This record gives sequence, structure tokens and C-alpha cells, in this order.
Amino acid sequence: MTESRPPFPPFDLDTALQKVQAAEDAWNTRDPEKVALAYTPDSVWRNRDVHLVGRPAIVEFLTGKWEREQDYALRKGLWGFRENRMAVRFQYEWHDAEGQWWRSYGNELWEFADNGLMSRREASINDRGIDASERRIFGPRPADERGRDLPVW
Repeated sequence: MTESRPPFPPFDLDTALQKVQAAEDAWNTRDPEKVALAYTPDSVWRNRDVHLVGRPAIVEFLTGKWEREQDYALRKGLWGFRENRMAVRFQYEWHDAEGQWWRSYGNELWEFADNGLMSRREASINDRGIDASERRIFGPRPADERGRDLPVW
């Protein structure tokens, strides 16, 4: 059986928004094995200064990420799309082992194979320390906010 993950490219606005929401939902599970299934077996990643190739490397990377980034909660927004490519912006909040809260801001470039799996992901991310009282993201997106862009904060 051939792997696939609808919707498939080329994307229109509705299917691009569906793909972004599906990615947000998957990443908010903090389940490396589940998240890795959205990528081709030979997917190429750049995440900050880390370069990865393939699902096993993705699983290993995400396992370490979510051990460090505790209580991770993410929001993604579609920035633009064309055919099989998307630009996405995101924010997520997390705390480290010492209890310091962080808000991470970033942009991703995505490229998809014909079967709807992501074959390339490039992420640029910046972190800002915040006080717990400054938090804005508390768990997965509520149902009434699904499919919306990021709030203007």
C-alpha cells in the first residue's frame, strides 16, 4: 500500500489551510512517531541549525525537542502557497526544566510530494523568555478557532 496524506498538491486556499491545521494538530500531540508519518521516508529538514534526513532522524529530533520543551503548545498560520509549496508562520510556548517559559516565533518553508507527504521542511526559529503571566497559548487550538490565521499579538 502506498502512503498518502490528503489533501494533495496542487493546493488551493481551502486545502492549504487544511494542511496547516493538520500539521498544528499533529505537532500539538507531541508524539514524534505520529508527527513523522506526515513526512516522506527521506524527508529533508533544516530546523534552526540542525539538518536531518529521514523519519528515524525526525523521530529522534522530536523526542529530544519535547523532552526539553515541556508543555509545548503551538499555533500555525498560512503565509502563502503555490502548487506544492507553502510558507507558514508559527508561535509556540513551552517551559524548560527550570520552569522558565519561552515563546518561540518562526517561519517554515514546506514542499510536498504528490502523495501529500512533506518532502522538505526548513524552519527558522527565535526564542524569547517570557513570564508565565505573559502566556497566550494554552494547549491545542479551541474548536472555534480552528482554520484561522495566527492572532495579531
